[in-house]
Amino acid sequence: MQLIANISMMFTEVPLVERFEAASRAGFDGVEIQFPYEVEAEVLRRAAGDLPVILINAPASDARGGNGRASDAAERGAFAAGLEDAVRYADILRVQKLNVLAGVPPLGQADSVTARVFSDNVGRAADLMDEIGVATVVEAINPFDMPGFWLDSLDKALRFLAGQGDDRVGFQFDLYHMARTEPDLVEAIRLAGSRIGHVQFADNPGRHEPGTGTLDLAAAVKAVREVGYAGALAAEYRPAGRTEDGLGWIRAMRAWAAGRKA
Repeated sequence: MQLIANISMMFTEVPLVERFEAASRAGFDGVEIQFPYEVEAEVLRRAAGDLPVILINAPASDARGGNGRASDAAERGAFAAGLEDAVRYADILRVQKLNVLAGVPPLGQADSVTARVFSDNVGRAADLMDEIGVATVVEAINPFDMPGFWLDSLDKALRFLAGQGDDRVGFQFDLYHMARTEPDLVEAIRLAGSRIGHVQFADNPGRHEPGTGTLDLAAAVKAVREVGYAGALAAEYRPAGRTEDGLGWIRAMRAWAAGRKA
């Protein structure tokens, strides 16, 4: 498994274009970027050099991010336009995966409409990304951090994926978000099983680096390995201090990913 850093949340002590080098120096195998759209794709490609960019998100409400708009019927046009940007960035950055955020549907929109709009938008994203060899994933976000987010639990995400019936669409399993909504994280990983298309982690509570909370990451990574996931493990947390000062967990995480004791 590759160990990668989310450079939208980590290494924020320096500008985005400098975070690739910072992540490489720290020993990461690659990076992911939530929303790269404020910087020209060619600039980011040069800054990344040989460091792989594994995942980006589809554009949300603005260039800086947001909670997603893929479930809003009134935003179909904006989502489609954003996908054009996502295709261009994904192609230039040579990413492996695109995450489509459901977002918070507008008040008064029927749930059946929300489900149909999100399904249509995810299907469109999968079609376009498939043309350039990029996988599509969707993510469940806990309702405590993001109230109203449409995919807010493992069960809802898995029901959506089953209804979508598209093997090109996987589940972005964030250990932090799932730890906040599921009573048994290891069992949640087993339930998601082969649908897991990407894994992110942070400790809980606090969403800081491993070792700052009570989440049993060793057991979680073991469970991820046992369901057959062999892709990237993405550190997506808010550093409690300077990013470089909180990286003592890396050696243990690499051992767990390889099936060894830390």
